[in-house]
Amino acid sequence: MIPIVDARSVTFGADLRSACEQIGFVSVVEHGITVELFDRVRRSLRALFSLGDQVKADLRITPTNYRGFIPLGFFSPNRSGTGGAGTDQYEGYKLHWECPSGHPVREHCALYGPNRWPDELPELRAVIDEYWSACDAVATRMLDAFAEVLPVSTEQFAAWHDAPLTNMTLLHYPAQPPARDVTGIHPHKDTNVITLLHPDPVGGLEIRGRTGDWIDVDGPPDALVVNVGEMLELWSGGRFVATPHRVVNRSGTDRYSFPFFVVPNHAVTVEPLVPCLEGFHKPPMPVGRVSAEVWRTNWPEEQPSSAGHDLGTLDR
Repeated sequence: MIPIVDARSVTFGADLRSACEQIGFVSVVEHGITVELFDRVRRSLRALFSLGDQVKADLRITPTNYRGFIPLGFFSPNRSGTGGAGTDQYEGYKLHWECPSGHPVREHCALYGPNRWPDELPELRAVIDEYWSACDAVATRMLDAFAEVLPVSTEQFAAWHDAPLTNMTLLHYPAQPPARDVTGIHPHKDTNVITLLHPDPVGGLEIRGRTGDWIDVDGPPDALVVNVGEMLELWSGGRFVATPHRVVNRSGTDRYSFPFFVVPNHAVTVEPLVPCLEGFHKPPMPVGRVSAEVWRTNWPEEQPSSAGHDLGTLDR
């Protein structure tokens, strides 16, 4: 079981940082998001992915608009060294920070814009907006805890996230035969600061342990699982660990999840804020350019540039 920390404890910051240094994953309880809201979001996902094929086709993502439906098996890890892995067995719906109309940042980065919402589910936007706001509040509390040990003020962290590339992926993993090891999402690290996730009770999320074994992520049913992304790992000079993880749905039933990926403004360049640990060497990450490269290389025909970053995909 990954470490469990209590967001209301006086030792919350120290406990969170310790877990992120050891394994990079932590279950956070007493975080302020109700189980009832988790359930409403998950019910909305069931309705979303039950929509007809024509609706999904009309709202399908494109190379110029990464918002909307991601068809089942659409993406594959198109990197050398992934062992010929097949397509990921999920369908998704992509949402980004709702950039206000007329915001000047739209002129500087094509990743900003409005989300698309299916007319058939008028209640979807309201529940997602409520959940997004709740996650924003939790993420701010966590960034404040990290700021206590990094030479950056909470105000600076807030400024770096005032027009964020933060995003969510609503996910549906269809039922697979329990005996099969069909990968829902291939092994990867998250290319962001932190990720907030309420895991589906059916299970399937696994992290790579220090010995290379895959370990189930278990935790209390009301917990948020939080993991370190490559950007926080870089800010911390390697002290906070971005741990590889994957999803394998062995439950024999459908699985739904809705990870919330915290990403700074496009203009931020992430680089170490403290001296790096011995052996930790990674180039700076210009957030807008790296985020665009992650998106571009999700398309099977696109190969990554030599940017020096994993872009989310790892060897099996």
